[in-house]
Amino acid sequence: MYRALFLLLLSLLATSAWSANLSYSISGVSGKLKRNVEAWLGEPPTTEAERNNFVFLAESRVDKALQALGYYRPVVSIAVDRGNAKWSMTVDIQQGPPVRITSLDIQIEGDASDDAAFEKLKQDPGIKIGDILNHGHYETLRTNLLNLAQRRGYFDAELAKSSVEVDVGEDLAAVVLVLDSGSRYNFGQLQFDSDLINQRTLDELATFRQGDPYLQSQLRDFQAQLQATGYFAAVLVEPVPTRAEDGEVPVEISLQAAPRQSFDVGIGYSTDTEGRASVTWRTPRINRFGHSQQTRLVYSQVNPSGRITYNIPLTHPINDILQLWARSEENEFGDIDSQQDELGLRRELRRNSWVYGYGMRDLKESWDLVNVNRTNNYLLPGVTLSNRFYKGSLVDPTSGFNQLYTLEGANSSLGSDVDLLRATVSWRYIVTPWHRHRLVGRTDLGFADISEDDRQELAPSLNFFAGGNQSIRGFGYQSIGNRIDVIEPDGEERTLVVGGDRLLVLSGEYQYYFTKVWRGALFVDAGDAFDAGEFDWNVGTGFGIHYISPVGAIRLELARDVSENDPDWRLHFNIGAEF
Repeated sequence: MYRALFLLLLSLLATSAWSANLSYSISGVSGKLKRNVEAWLGEPPTTEAERNNFVFLAESRVDKALQALGYYRPVVSIAVDRGNAKWSMTVDIQQGPPVRITSLDIQIEGDASDDAAFEKLKQDPGIKIGDILNHGHYETLRTNLLNLAQRRGYFDAELAKSSVEVDVGEDLAAVVLVLDSGSRYNFGQLQFDSDLINQRTLDELATFRQGDPYLQSQLRDFQAQLQATGYFAAVLVEPVPTRAEDGEVPVEISLQAAPRQSFDVGIGYSTDTEGRASVTWRTPRINRFGHSQQTRLVYSQVNPSGRITYNIPLTHPINDILQLWARSEENEFGDIDSQQDELGLRRELRRNSWVYGYGMRDLKESWDLVNVNRTNNYLLPGVTLSNRFYKGSLVDPTSGFNQLYTLEGANSSLGSDVDLLRATVSWRYIVTPWHRHRLVGRTDLGFADISEDDRQELAPSLNFFAGGNQSIRGFGYQSIGNRIDVIEPDGEERTLVVGGDRLLVLSGEYQYYFTKVWRGALFVDAGDAFDAGEFDWNVGTGFGIHYISPVGAIRLELARDVSENDPDWRLHFNIGAEF
């Protein structure tokens, strides 16, 4: 007990010893002036020696805090009450007139004198004649000039003159900055570990050539290209100005090889496909030609599947890839159970933000409808075109547009059981017209051209269905489509959803951000999956709450079908970004 009391006493003494022994208040100024004075004064002292020093230096610190923001003639009154153990200090400030910039002279000498980037900086330097002198803005301009020089290859650049001349009596300031850029360097040789990458691959990925004028942004793009290959766990690309020769600065590439094999295990849940578990096996680099593979197995009661994809770089390790794949999948389309087995190949080319693809897939699909089994083969050559741009975070962009177009066909004389032409269009758009207010739109179109005689031979995966949390909310997953009436073996009549050869789905959603990570949503979805001439509007509306996680929005939504006389509420749950 005595020991506990002793420790408590020591704790109280320590707390008392380290507590502030002076408090202060500031009057006469507010906003950024007051905050800067507080920053210069700092935390209250905790010892007598610190307290005496704090009081002695207070006036000079206040003067410096005000001068930093352009006030050189303040009247500062400081009063200290020493009557108690804890002193009290009041600081009253009359800020006086501000010093304004009356002359701004920015000169660029050396090779950069003809560089348009520096001319642009001179046009908008961040300070201008007539501004109140702010030494922080002046220092930022100094830093911007030197940083721009480094980013554009002027590695010997220095400020030949940098001054602020203040006429205190007239409250005037003259700013002079002279940058001597020296010569601009060019890109030199690439220095790398040849055991991890070869010269040909580097040449294909490089965003510059030896002898090109140095530009840091091209170096960053090159590093991003190397990282995007998936060959490396870590990539660092940096210039080495200390080893420059003949005006060329070498570029050193530091690489850390990615693991030869990687495995990812995941679980998820969606009200459409229910719970699922997945295993993904990746080999990012199989051989020196940059081949890679990915094998993914997914178990779900609704949609179990397996897929193997083998990638072969052609003319570019990222922008020109030949994909070979094999896929086996079970699925429920409306009221039809389907088994799909597929082999395919596709060439994918990237040009700026566009992705072009063309290829062929061999699809064998079996399905069961009212105890009648069908199996058809489809050899489907096709093309795809997609483009995506966005602003802000990928998982929660402030604006963007995502578009995807597909076109494929089959012909009975080329190995298919039916003649078919099939096309889809998918658009996603996001705008944030005002702070906290976000609008999200979605359009899905589909068209399958097939003869009336072959209509029943169109496999479920090639038909169109609607409904679910990625389609028309308020309806069950793939519950919207062309319907047929059938008689079961027991004599009972049933109506089955078998899909349509047309698709039209429109969606509009308003979102309001309560915080950075929480938002509410109101939405309306409408459309149909139908056969030609049989379109009928199916409308769902509802509301939800979204949490913005690192992997995308976690969305919990309630929706109902308002196109029926007696609608039921349906809960939808999903995780992921709009794009």
